[in-house]
Amino acid sequence: MGRVQGKIAIVTGAASDPGLGHETALTLAREGAKLVVTDVDFAGAEACAAKIRAAGGEAIALHHDVTDEEAWKTVIAKTLETFGRLDVLVNNAGIAVLKPLEELSLADWNRQISVNLTSVFLGCKYAAAPMRAAGGGSIVNLSSVLGLIGLPGCTAYGASKGGVRLMTKSVAVDLGKSNIRCNSVHPGVIWTNMQAGARGGSREIADASAVNMPLGRVGEAHDIANCVLFLASDESGYVTGTEFTVDGGMTAM
Repeated sequence: MGRVQGKIAIVTGAASDPGLGHETALTLAREGAKLVVTDVDFAGAEACAAKIRAAGGEAIALHHDVTDEEAWKTVIAKTLETFGRLDVLVNNAGIAVLKPLEELSLADWNRQISVNLTSVFLGCKYAAAPMRAAGGGSIVNLSSVLGLIGLPGCTAYGASKGGVRLMTKSVAVDLGKSNIRCNSVHPGVIWTNMQAGARGGSREIADASAVNMPLGRVGEAHDIANCVLFLASDESGYVTGTEFTVDGGMTAM
């Protein structure tokens, strides 16, 4: 039996490979979950779902603009139509608008908050009712170490991820009586397409940035996926309203 055998899971932002959502969807499927993988990049989401099906799992892909309230209603409805219930939601979709404060426009700010924070609110809001109907569930919100500490050029990004951290705690309190757990995961320097974009595509630059961290290496997408797997599973049945920092010791220094 897999660690999430028979559970129905939605993972947003699952197209990018390598990416946290992509790897998380594959990991949950490998451990027995049935997946709804969503992304604004439908072709990438379908490629992820196809990998799951090729490995013997069950998955569908949906186009999904996570900033669109109606799109969330459609994704939830399609999940219930296809699989009959919802047990796990991984709010992974996100972007990084990294600019010095004085170069950051209001449009930049609004876009960052909309994709990284408002979308998580919408996901939590619309997952609540079907999870309650299923007798409970687990919501995992992807934040960042930059939701815990500040770095230059990260005003909007840090605000969005810090918001995810505190909203997660309130959601956990609101939904706890319904046996719905909500936790946040805070990745450090993880090698993904987003990280590559921030580093000019250079793995060497990313590796150099990690040399002085306690574990001395850049993380991989599976490091985050394995943490999400624990939170999605019944192994974490008494864990809610807290944050899991997966950063190789970066924030311990």
